[in-house]
Amino acid sequence: MRESVQAEVMMSFLVSEELSFRIPVELRYDARDPYAVRLTFHLPGDAPVTWAFGRELLLDGINKPCGDGDVHIAPTSPEELSDVHIRLQVGGDRALFRAGAAPLVAFLDRTDRLVPLGQERSTGDFEEHLDEALGRILAESKQNEQNAG
Repeated sequence: MRESVQAEVMMSFLVSEELSFRIPVELRYDARDPYAVRLTFHLPGDAPVTWAFGRELLLDGINKPCGDGDVHIAPTSPEELSDVHIRLQVGGDRALFRAGAAPLVAFLDRTDRLVPLGQERSTGDFEEHLDEALGRILAESKQNEQNAG
């Protein structure tokens, strides 16, 4: 059985109202960490930066504004499924990205076929790998803080 799903999408990095540029973003989902998705941003001139957050947050953010803390996701137009804003924040630093909803929905559909939403706890080795997964998320979070600082 395949244990992960990967996709690459192009997103706009919105530097300001006047300046944006397109960057490749790798989306990853691993059945061993069934609640999380990882987005790796390949910014020009910088080392890639990976963010991990809830798969359900990404799914909900496609349809309505959501997110607390460092990650906020919202549709650009609540009336239609078109684009999504993803805002990431570390301390006072923020980064805003715009992505098409369609490739995000396609990616999430593939994750759902691997581990259906609501059945994350039923993945055989989830409980035994929980500590490992939390450690990995915390290490990535610490790395993101160091990269941003």
